[in-house]
Amino acid sequence: MNKHIKAVTPETTDLSRRSFLVGTAATGLVLGYAGVPGIGEALAAPSTFEPSVWYAIAPDGLVTVTCGKADMGQHIASTMAQIVAEELGAKWSDMRVNLASNDPKFNDPVLGAQITGGSWSTMMNFEAMSRAGAAGRMALTEGAAASMGVPASELVVRDSVISHPKSKKQMSFADVVKSGKATKTFTPDELKAIKLKTPDQYTMIGVSVPQLDIPSKTNGTAKYGIDVMLPGMAYGAVVTPPVRFGATVKSVDDSAAKKVPGFIKAVTLDDKTGTTSGWVVAVAATYANAKKAAQALKIAYDGGPNAKVSSQSLLDEAMRLQKQEDSGQFFVKDGDPAAAFGSAAKVLEAEYTTSINIHAPMEPMNATAEFKGDILHIYSGNQFATRSGAIAAGAAGIDPKFVVMHQMWLGGGFGRRLDADMMVPAVQAAKAIGKPVKVIYTRENDMTMDFSRPLTYQKVKAGVDGDGKLVALSHDVVSAWPTERWGIPDFLTPSVDKKGPLDSFTVNGADFFYTVPNHHVRAIKNELAHNATPSGQLRSVAPGWTFWAVESMIDEIAAATGKDPAQFRIALLDGKGKNDGGAQRLRNTLLAAMGLSGYGTRQLPKGEGMGVACVSSQERATASWTACVAHVAVAPSGEVTVKKLTVATDVGTQVHPDNIRAQVEGAALWGLSLAMYEKATLKDGGIEQTNFDSYTPLRMSQMPEVAVAVIANGEKATGVGEPAVTVVAPAIGNAIFNASGARVRALPITAEAVKGAMKA
Repeated sequence: MNKHIKAVTPETTDLSRRSFLVGTAATGLVLGYAGVPGIGEALAAPSTFEPSVWYAIAPDGLVTVTCGKADMGQHIASTMAQIVAEELGAKWSDMRVNLASNDPKFNDPVLGAQITGGSWSTMMNFEAMSRAGAAGRMALTEGAAASMGVPASELVVRDSVISHPKSKKQMSFADVVKSGKATKTFTPDELKAIKLKTPDQYTMIGVSVPQLDIPSKTNGTAKYGIDVMLPGMAYGAVVTPPVRFGATVKSVDDSAAKKVPGFIKAVTLDDKTGTTSGWVVAVAATYANAKKAAQALKIAYDGGPNAKVSSQSLLDEAMRLQKQEDSGQFFVKDGDPAAAFGSAAKVLEAEYTTSINIHAPMEPMNATAEFKGDILHIYSGNQFATRSGAIAAGAAGIDPKFVVMHQMWLGGGFGRRLDADMMVPAVQAAKAIGKPVKVIYTRENDMTMDFSRPLTYQKVKAGVDGDGKLVALSHDVVSAWPTERWGIPDFLTPSVDKKGPLDSFTVNGADFFYTVPNHHVRAIKNELAHNATPSGQLRSVAPGWTFWAVESMIDEIAAATGKDPAQFRIALLDGKGKNDGGAQRLRNTLLAAMGLSGYGTRQLPKGEGMGVACVSSQERATASWTACVAHVAVAPSGEVTVKKLTVATDVGTQVHPDNIRAQVEGAALWGLSLAMYEKATLKDGGIEQTNFDSYTPLRMSQMPEVAVAVIANGEKATGVGEPAVTVVAPAIGNAIFNASGARVRALPITAEAVKGAMKA
């Protein structure tokens, strides 16, 4: 537990059996959310066949899949529907999607919570949604067999029709639902015993069907959080302190704000969850006037303990901590690197850094809160409903079971909406004025109060033997610990040195699939950064910085030993011991990227170079195998032009080919943006960049060519939304070295740094 959030996490309940009851229409379970009166809208109509909590079939034959994941433009709702449709045998034009509430029955079948991140959604839900679809098909088939008087084993299901070839009889899904004969139920054991289709039998999986959410998003009927309108609703505009975290409000003078038409009240937040500090929200009848009132407020602050903290002081503290032998906990502890360094033919050391990075999704943070009696209703797009509902409850001072979250479409998330800070001012303002309140952040609010990607410092030391073989590597990772900030013990990992739990989401990726006999990884918490810059998960999480260090160092070793960096990696990916299986898949993606890019097959002009990197993002246990070849041109001024990115990724089973390609392309460009352009800085405790004039992501004019190779081999589906983010920066850094001899070790890569390294 830390200073940013107190214990407001609701009790967890094992609803795995409830989640897999099929054919019972068992919507009356009284537990938590479902036991709250006045929530009838969440229940299926009596005439609807509900094979599982994940979808229902209406009397007209339309199949509505409830997506328990946040849909932020990655089309995960359509993906879940496509998986169900494959096993159900439904016609794609009959499929519809709906977003889940925070009812615990919609908790993730694997994670036991409603959370969207880590590229986990498809890989963790593929089997559960497949079994739900198959169970529904079997229940419909038995119902149709009873109605037609034929054996169920002789029936064929295709395009929402159940037919009996021998007698030419058939019934549509609609007919079976209206007959009321679909009554088969499955125990969890029976559900697990269902034989699912093999990849060669797929007719829907692997097809680029039209995305179900696109029509509503293009005609304006899809509702985002910012679109919510409630009767009698007021608006809130937040005023945030100059210090990111730790400031308190000493006084508020609202005399000028009272002159703004429609001004209602200035509410100073009393946030017991520790999500915010020093915030005031101005409430008015319109958003424009709420903003005017917010600007008119005169607020005096106590800057608190972090008022003088800067990016440099965070880095200085990280370097100090790394030098202490007893700092942190071990994430990997294989062999004895120290002894191996002593006998190594060559030892290399390097320091790698990454800066603070901001999410900045297109739709700024927003939430609408409304109290209806004892029930708090929250309307917002959110990636972590389980935790966010608890934070909203903590802000309101009520039991989490009395919070109903209405999930909206997300105008971008990228990890930003794993946090619920936008709900706190909405809840406390609504409680203060007795009316619904919608709070909308300005871009400046969102950037300066973002739960950003943390500043990181990494020290890597490597030893090679006389043959140039890597025999030892030690890797220290120092950063804030975003996941520990959540205050959820289950998301932490026991350290291998038994010193207590560590935040593995700050070191994942450092446990690579290369064979290195002596390998240590130490996770070190930077308490100063943890408190001054409360950090969150930004698209790609730890592998966005750990692979920057690992893949850069691998190239540095190859250069020092006179070996081709790609061939050096291939030799390390031998699949020995615990690396068996994963190393081979990663090697294949590297070979695919090399082949598609033409790596090593032609002489490049002077000042141009290609660089490689290969990663197993996100977590080792849920890896996605991705490789990149970057082609760059480096001018004498140090200016870098990225000409082409070639990315190969092993996705196992591909559900929607076009969507996978789009996700990989987008991730690669996000990685390019982080590598070359994005940097936030802390000064006097506050983020200096407030809008896109000073925080400068990749522009359209800076786009390179992107080529993607998708390897679909029928293995378990992997994640595709984030891995390519992590592989691009080291590939570019390595390409810069090959083009100019300049080795850069800090992100973002600047012309000044490249030119300085060229001179060195």
